[in-house]
Amino acid sequence: MKIRYFDNAATTKVKKEVLEAMLPYLNEQYGNPSSLYSLGRKAKTGIEKARKNVANLINCNPNEIYFTSSGTESDNTIIKQIAKKYKKNKKHIITSKIEHPAVLHTCQVLEKEGIDVSYINVNKEGIIDLEELKRSIRNDTFLITIMSANNEIGTIQPIETIAKIAKIHNIIFHTDAVQACGNMPIDVKKMGIDALSLSGHKINAPKGVGALYVKNGIEFDKFMDGGHQERNKRGGTENVASIVGLGEACLIAKNNLEPHIKHLQELRDYYIKQVEEKIQFVKLNGAKSKRLPGNANFSFEFIDGSALLFKLDEKGICASSGSACTSGSSEPSHVLKAIGLPDNLSKGALRVSFGEENTKEDVDYLINSLIEIVNELR
Repeated sequence: MKIRYFDNAATTKVKKEVLEAMLPYLNEQYGNPSSLYSLGRKAKTGIEKARKNVANLINCNPNEIYFTSSGTESDNTIIKQIAKKYKKNKKHIITSKIEHPAVLHTCQVLEKEGIDVSYINVNKEGIIDLEELKRSIRNDTFLITIMSANNEIGTIQPIETIAKIAKIHNIIFHTDAVQACGNMPIDVKKMGIDALSLSGHKINAPKGVGALYVKNGIEFDKFMDGGHQERNKRGGTENVASIVGLGEACLIAKNNLEPHIKHLQELRDYYIKQVEEKIQFVKLNGAKSKRLPGNANFSFEFIDGSALLFKLDEKGICASSGSACTSGSSEPSHVLKAIGLPDNLSKGALRVSFGEENTKEDVDYLINSLIEIVNELR
């Protein structure tokens, strides 16, 4: 049976070009990048080339990029390190109710350590309430952290506006751009972003590698004790091959951004139109226009989402009910609850996230399968 993959928000396939760029650093250029001999220097060169490619994707300086193991590590690092830096004088963070668990759970840990956190509401499309954000700012607010685009419903936030609000009040602004990088233009200078998290496995690089952008001038302490790697911020021998893979994936994403977005939008819009026309009692979750090009999240009324996923899997279709990071929870999605969706609709949610290998024929197969399964389950 042919596998049709529609869960690119959970993870993406490593590109052939990315794998080819990685292989020499696994079996030929295997030196430790901290070594002074040529084998080590070649590994170090691979890392620095990757750093430039990551920086070019988001338009920052290479020395503002720090390699990590994941988007989750990047989120944890910047939020906790900034809190550590400011906690003597400032005690307040602002975030939203629909953030990824990497941000929400980090903020909850900090609350136990005496940091106040404001969780801003969103409207029915998942767009943050800017007026509530402004009202929540205090004299001791030191960080605003709002995701660029939501991993479940695809809603894109007004990042430039939020950044301007933060700048007026001299507050550091961080964005979790794990879903956004490679799927929409990101320019940290133009958008006014002070810190940003991204992940390799969302943009056709391997799992286990990510990056953190921190604007020059923002001070933060070493977050991994050990050697002097990553400009003395993150000790430990670098994951050279995966870092090289991330750099190659960022280079490809930068060079192919417009056709990539166009392809995903065409598939997404076709899918949404077909579902709304051919299946009764469905609701599109998230913004109609301000959403990631490859994201479509529908609630199917009178349907259990888990049963729907199992039936789709029997037909070789990979999709999800929401974030892969919360799939072990029996609770309805916190994102869908935040946009006001009742539990019966939340539990019938199906997230489809398209990738560049998907075709219109794949989408037709998905739609026909959905029609059959929904009728059967109802």
